[in-house]
Amino acid sequence: MNQTTASRMEAACALLAESERRFLLYQLADDRTVNLEDVVTQVAAWECDARADAIDKEVRQRVYVSLVHNHLPRLADYDIIEYDLRSGDIVLADGFDDIKPLLEQFRQTEEKPEIRERAPL
Repeated sequence: MNQTTASRMEAACALLAESERRFLLYQLADDRTVNLEDVVTQVAAWECDARADAIDKEVRQRVYVSLVHNHLPRLADYDIIEYDLRSGDIVLADGFDDIKPLLEQFRQTEEKPEIRERAPL
């Protein structure tokens, strides 16, 4: 493995180490395009191990801020997603294909059966 390959692998693992990023990407892998408001609810539900309709406003706000100020920009920097905060649209970018196999391995080891039982990416 050369230095460039090792660096890319380390970056991919670091990106996928955060559960909120993985949860966002699982949803995007299924739908290819999501709306920020909708995905916030699903990510919060998975984070809290609760039903989406049981997530309170404060938890949704925390996840929203975390996605907008941390996770979305980081994923966009690596060309994994593209997003528009005005419309709330988030779409997969070309770089997603590079991390897809690794994300699938993560999915298979998630604690939540709902995630593990999703269709393969």
